[in-house]
Amino acid sequence: MEIGILTAPFGGEPLEVVAAFAGEHGFAALEVASGPGSKHIDITNFTQADAERVLELMERRALRISSVAMYTNTTPADPQERAKVIDLLKKAVDAAQLLGVEVVCTLGGMPLPGKDKFKTIQEDCTQVFPPVLDYAGERGIKIALENWYATNMQGLEHWKCMFDAIPHENFGLNFDPSHLIWQGIDYIAAVHHFGKRIFHTHAKDTEIREDKLRWLGNQAHGWWRYVIPGFGAVRWGEYIGALRAVGYDGVLSIEHEDSAFGREEGFLAGKRYLSQFV
Repeated sequence: MEIGILTAPFGGEPLEVVAAFAGEHGFAALEVASGPGSKHIDITNFTQADAERVLELMERRALRISSVAMYTNTTPADPQERAKVIDLLKKAVDAAQLLGVEVVCTLGGMPLPGKDKFKTIQEDCTQVFPPVLDYAGERGIKIALENWYATNMQGLEHWKCMFDAIPHENFGLNFDPSHLIWQGIDYIAAVHHFGKRIFHTHAKDTEIREDKLRWLGNQAHGWWRYVIPGFGAVRWGEYIGALRAVGYDGVLSIEHEDSAFGREEGFLAGKRYLSQFV
C-alpha cells in the first residue's frame, strides 16, 4: 500500500507546488483535483500535451497519480445541468485515459427535492451513471464514489441500493471510514462486504467527543469532527488489515479537513502515523 494526498487544499496553487511538497516528503501518489478551470487538471480542454506535462512532473517528483478527482453534485434536478455533469464526467475519464490512470473519483449525487436517497438512486442515478460507466468501461476506467454521508451514499443500505440498481463492474467506492464511524456503522464489516467495489480510499479520521455527545445527543451537531489519521476513533491497523484481506493494495489518500493542523503540517502528521502500517 502507498500513502498519498488529495490535492484539493492546494487548489489555489499550480500542481507543481503540491508535487514539490509531496515529492520532497516522500509521498507516493496524488489524488489530483480536477474540474472546469482547475489549476491542477482543467478537464474542459485537457490535451495529450497537457498529459505529457503532468506525467513529466510526476516522474520528476517520483510520484504517481492515484485518481482523477472531480467532486461535484452528479444529480442536479435541471436536465441541462445534468447533461453538463455527464459530459464533465466523461471529460474526467478522457483525462484519466491520457494520464494512464485507472480511477476517476466523484460523488453519488444529492437527494432531489421531494425524494429520499433511495428514490433518487433508483430514478436519477440510474439516468446519470450508466452512460458514464459505459464510456469509462470502454476505456478501462473505473468510477469510484466517495461515501460522503450528505450524498446518496450515506449508509450501507444506500450503497447496496446503488450497486443493485447500477451493477456495472467498473462502478465502486472511494472508501472513506470517517463518514461511517460517527454514524455508528461498522466500517470494518463494510470493507469485507463491499471489498470488490473498493477502487480507492480516503485516509481521514473522525474525532468523537463523548462528553458533547452525551450532552447534545446524536441528532445534534458539534460532537464529532474530521481529523488527520491517528487523531480520531478509526482503528487504522485493523482497517488497513481488512483492506489487505479483500485484496486492496492501492493508495491511502489523506484528505485533510482538520482545522487543528496547518496544511503541510497535517499531511505530514498523517503520513507519520500511517507509515507504521504500510
